[in-house]
Amino acid sequence: MKRIIGYFHRIAGAAKGVPYFAFDAAAILARDPAIRGKALGFLEVPLYASFWALLFHRISHLLRALGLPFFPRLLSQVARLLTGIEIHPGAEIGPGFFIDHGMGVVIGETAIVGSNVTLYHGVTLGGVDGRPGRRHPWVGDDVVIGAGAKVLGPLFVGDGAKIGAQSVVLSDVPVGMTAVGIPARIIGEIRAAKAG
Repeated sequence: MKRIIGYFHRIAGAAKGVPYFAFDAAAILARDPAIRGKALGFLEVPLYASFWALLFHRISHLLRALGLPFFPRLLSQVARLLTGIEIHPGAEIGPGFFIDHGMGVVIGETAIVGSNVTLYHGVTLGGVDGRPGRRHPWVGDDVVIGAGAKVLGPLFVGDGAKIGAQSVVLSDVPVGMTAVGIPARIIGEIRAAKAG
């Protein structure tokens, strides 16, 4: 009985994510300065790799929750070939997700991404080993991760945090803080970094 309840819980969670796609499309309009403010900018939304990668992901995530073999991974690999963005069907992604440019983005199986997160090209939300359980990052809400950053392991990136381009993050980033460097170090609150 517990297994059946777990199965339906997974399906309900994945099905809830399908309508999030509307928020993902709206995020493109809201966050990309190249399209923001254009009278007919909404017509350009389907030209974004992020649009297609997330559409494919929302469907493959649901198929995986249904327990279908092969097809979720096939769909994710088709999306990778078309967009250059690889999102494992197991990754949990909240609404309003935006991947700017997108080429080379990799999001691992056990990654969890909150609401209104922005990633730039070349970002990896990856693992560091093959241990069972969660092995990829948990990214909070309203996080921005710069181009080429590598966020590795079962760590937590707090709400409103920023990660600088090309940084390698190997430990938690507290809420509202900024992490930069290799390995990444915390440089303080976002406001404090601008003022100092």
